[in-house]
Amino acid sequence: MRILTMAIRNLGRNKRRTILAAASVAIAIMLVVVLNGMIGGFLGSIVKNYTKNDVGHVNIVTEEYRSRERFSPVNAAIPDSGAIIAALRDEPGLEGAVFAERARFGVLLSSGPNTKAALGVAGDPEAERSLLMLDRSVMVGGRYIEGPGETILGESLARDLGLGVGDQLKVLTQRADYGLGFKKFRIVGLFRTRVNTLDNAVFQIGLDDARDLLALGPGAQQVLVMLDDYRIADAAAAAIREALAERGMDGLSVKSWTEMGDFPRFVMMAESMYRWMYVVVAFLGAFIITNIMMMVVLERKKEIGLLKSMGMPKAEILALFLAEGTMMGILGSATGATLGLAVNLVMSKVGLDMSASLASFEWPMDNVVFFTVSVTATMALFALGALVSAVVAILPSRSAARMNPIDAIRSA
Repeated sequence: MRILTMAIRNLGRNKRRTILAAASVAIAIMLVVVLNGMIGGFLGSIVKNYTKNDVGHVNIVTEEYRSRERFSPVNAAIPDSGAIIAALRDEPGLEGAVFAERARFGVLLSSGPNTKAALGVAGDPEAERSLLMLDRSVMVGGRYIEGPGETILGESLARDLGLGVGDQLKVLTQRADYGLGFKKFRIVGLFRTRVNTLDNAVFQIGLDDARDLLALGPGAQQVLVMLDDYRIADAAAAAIREALAERGMDGLSVKSWTEMGDFPRFVMMAESMYRWMYVVVAFLGAFIITNIMMMVVLERKKEIGLLKSMGMPKAEILALFLAEGTMMGILGSATGATLGLAVNLVMSKVGLDMSASLASFEWPMDNVVFFTVSVTATMALFALGALVSAVVAILPSRSAARMNPIDAIRSA
C-alpha cells in the first residue's frame, strides 16, 4: 500500500509528463480496439456469407458429390434428404440448429443477344428466409417467392440480361438422368444484397421447382446445418457423423465449414496475424513510457540515493518505479479501451460503406461492414495495454533499483 501511495504521489508531481505517457497508450489501445472491431466485422461478414450462401456451418452431401463438388453435380444428390433431417433434428446438441435442403446448379442464361453464366440456388423458400435471406434484399416493385414457377434474380444479373420484374426467365440445364431440363420461371422480384457474388450471378427458385427441373425426386444435393455459434461447427460435425453412422446412413460426407475451401484458411490466418499486430501496436504506444521513465530515473537520482541510504530495499525501489509505469499504462489503456468501445458501438449501427472499394471484389462479403462489439475482447485488449506498459517499465525500474546510493547522491 505504501508503494502505491508513493507511486500515485510521484505521478502527480509532473502531470504533463504523466498525461503524455497515458495519452500515447490510450491512442494505441483505442486504435487496437477499433481495428479489432473492424476486422471482426470483415471476417464475420465473410464467415456469415460463406456459410449461409454456400456450405452451412456443417455440410452433408454424398461422397460422390464431395469428390466432384466444384461441378455441383446434380446426379450425385442425396436420394432422400428429408430422412437425414428427421434423423438429426432431435440429436443432443443440435436442438437449436436450422436444417435446410438445398440444390445448386450452373446454367447459361440468355435473353435476346445477352448471355451470362449463372448459378441457380433452390431450397424451401421459408427456410431460406433465415439462410440466404434474399427476401430482405428484394427491391421496391418486387416480392419474394410465394409459389411454384417463381424466381428472384440478382439486380446486376437481371440488368445484364435485360430482364425485369414480370418477365420470363427460361432455364435450360442438365438433369440428374442426363437428359435436358427446361422450365420457364416468372420473375417476381430483383434483389440487391451488395454482395457481388450474389447480385451478379445468382437466381433463386423453390426446391420443388428444382426437383422437377433437375429430376431429383425427393432428394437434394446438400443438407445444410446452421448452428447458433459457428465456432462449435467442428464438434457438431463430429456428432453428426456419429449419429448418421449409428443409423446406418452410409455413403455420406459430413464436413464443418472450417474444412471446406480457402475462406476458412484465410479467416484463421488473418485472425492469427491480427493478434500479433495488436501486440506490436500496443508496444509502440507504450514505448514512450520507457523513455519517460528513463528521464524520471535520471532526474530523481538524488531521491533514489536518499531512499536507499535510508534503508529502502532494492525490491521496493524496483516496485515503486514499476508501479508508476504500470499505472500510467493502466490509465491510458482504460481511456483507450473506453473510447475504442464507443467507436465500435457507433460503427456497429452506422457501418462502414465499402461499396466503391469492393465493386470488383468477388469474395462473399457485404459491401457495408458493421464493426463487431465485444466487451470481452475490449477487456482483453485493456489487459494487453496494461501488461505491455508494465513490461516496458521494467528496464528503467531495474536501472533505478541498481543505483549505488552514494554515487546517486553525488551525481545529482
